[in-house]
Amino acid sequence: MNTNPPPLDALPSLPRDADGPVFEAPWQAHAFAMTLSLHEQGVFTWTEWAAALSEEIQSAQQAGDPDRGDTYYLHWLNALEALVTRKGVTSNVELARYERAWHHAAERTVHGAPIVLSEVDLDQ
Repeated sequence: MNTNPPPLDALPSLPRDADGPVFEAPWQAHAFAMTLSLHEQGVFTWTEWAAALSEEIQSAQQAGDPDRGDTYYLHWLNALEALVTRKGVTSNVELARYERAWHHAAERTVHGAPIVLSEVDLDQ
């Protein structure tokens, strides 16, 4: 288990202010926290993470992403999904299953209420 904080300066274009990373939506903070947790658990090194994120951003730019900063955490999430599948933590099939479940849970959730994922969502 890695107890050293990761060097955030190694991350390209990380949205931040004087206090650290900034997020426009809760899911962005969750993706960030999951990445830190997986790193701390030794699933991947920070060097591996920075390389995966850089590759994802470069690939998106080559595909036409205008790189205005509003897609940064989408790239973050894509890089995280790619890295955890490459490391065998999960599979693309399982990631797709949970994505469908979250969409299903969101559709049945009243606006403003927290989204709660249940077994019925996973069976969709």
